[in-house]
Amino acid sequence: MWSSSSSLCRNPSFRRAWLSTVTVTQTAAPTSSRLAALRTQLATEEASIDDFSSTNAPTTTTHYTSSNGSPIVRQKAAPRSAKILPKPRWLKAAPATSDNYRKLRDTVRELGLATVCEEARCPNIGECWGGGEDQTATATIMIMGDTCTRGCRFCSVKTSRAPPPLDPHEPEKVATAIAQWGLDYVVLTSVDRDDLPDQGADHFRQVVTQLKLKKPSLLVEALTPDFQGNMDLVHAVATSGLDVYAHNMETVEALTPKVRDRRATYRQSLEVLRYVKTIQSDPIGTTNNHNNNNGCLTKTSLMLGLGETDDQVLTTLRDLRDADVDVVTFGQYLQPTKKHLPVQEYVTPEKFDFWQETAMGMGFAYVASGPLVRSSYKAGELFLQKYIAQKKQRNAEVAAA
Repeated sequence: MWSSSSSLCRNPSFRRAWLSTVTVTQTAAPTSSRLAALRTQLATEEASIDDFSSTNAPTTTTHYTSSNGSPIVRQKAAPRSAKILPKPRWLKAAPATSDNYRKLRDTVRELGLATVCEEARCPNIGECWGGGEDQTATATIMIMGDTCTRGCRFCSVKTSRAPPPLDPHEPEKVATAIAQWGLDYVVLTSVDRDDLPDQGADHFRQVVTQLKLKKPSLLVEALTPDFQGNMDLVHAVATSGLDVYAHNMETVEALTPKVRDRRATYRQSLEVLRYVKTIQSDPIGTTNNHNNNNGCLTKTSLMLGLGETDDQVLTTLRDLRDADVDVVTFGQYLQPTKKHLPVQEYVTPEKFDFWQETAMGMGFAYVASGPLVRSSYKAGELFLQKYIAQKKQRNAEVAAA
């Protein structure tokens, strides 16, 4: 039976007759409206690249019926459950177009400096680099390489347990380049270098010292790692001649384990800021009467939109005031890639205004708060405001004496 059927199927005349029969049957069947409906349904369920990006993606099954009544089953990956929030209109920044911005941009490339402003595509680059008659041109330079030993879930900087070794000539090269740049205020920051015995503290100190030797009038802010809570290393950087010691808390205590690398704890960061205020080293030769502490200004930054509550933010502000922190900034968290933490909320400009008023009312010397504000936003401007206020106070005290 099987042999005769197989022979029959191999017969060309039989195959032509069978195909002709099938064709006639399909043509004669009233399927035009059914096919049109099927095409419409298939078009609305067209697969996207996301359907193939995960081997474990859930699927949905759709059943269709062919013209001859036999079932057709089509499986399609279900849409991803993670909700991506659309960016609101207030997160759009004006393009950078000023002459000073273009001049600084060209100088950066000529000198071979690595700026966080450009590499992180900071939306405020036009404002900070633009400077102006009543503003201070500010830039943020990254030192100690571009590879971090930690892996925070909000940050897109490259990570490695063993980054390339430090360039021993970097302090001299960076100081020379920045001194030629024509800036009024510079922010130095770095990756974490847990692979080094001193975590890069001496290297950081050398850069600041060289900068101050080459351009004493330059105002220097150091945005540092936590140095694993080693206060001897914190002391080495804080007494290098800098004007502002910055270390970012990043988020509230409850979210810290989720947001930051496990080695970066909320309390450890808080103690770094607290310790700096105990160092009696006034960078501008004046007395800071804030809580009778003569140390340099301290500063930190918080990201909003990660799922924090108002009570948690208020608790963080109280902790910072208790640690005598002078300056705090608030900015919107933006997800750098799909691999990083998603945005939980786009905080409104009105809410950022609320936090600015609240923090100022709690006694902070300066607060910058807004959707596009970043840690070093107009850093020179905020320092000069503090400097001028201190100078006026000194003059008033001298006049009253």
